[in-house]
Amino acid sequence: MMKNLGNMMKQAQQMQEKMQEMQQRLQEHEETGSAGGGMVTVTMNGKYEVRSTKIDPSLVDPNDVSVLEDLITAALNDAKEKITEYMQEQMKEVTGGMDLPPGMNLPGM
Repeated sequence: MMKNLGNMMKQAQQMQEKMQEMQQRLQEHEETGSAGGGMVTVTMNGKYEVRSTKIDPSLVDPNDVSVLEDLITAALNDAKEKITEYMQEQMKEVTGGMDLPPGMNLPGM
């Protein structure tokens, strides 16, 4: 019984270390979302922090900002989706392919 408990504690420690490593990778990992055929790009890190935004000057029309607003929103959502997919891949690596129960989130997210 104690041996099993010791093994469980060791596994929990290893998973915690893997989670910390994954958190560091997420901080450093970046994805770029785009819209309008690449005329608007947004680069975001794994913590969903926007690192840069690029807008093709031809999109800047003071008389119609709604197109630009829509493209920025679409690029942000594209980057967010890519980060979420990356996080899911990383999580499977940490948990050995086990999916997290619904509603259980990564610490610090």
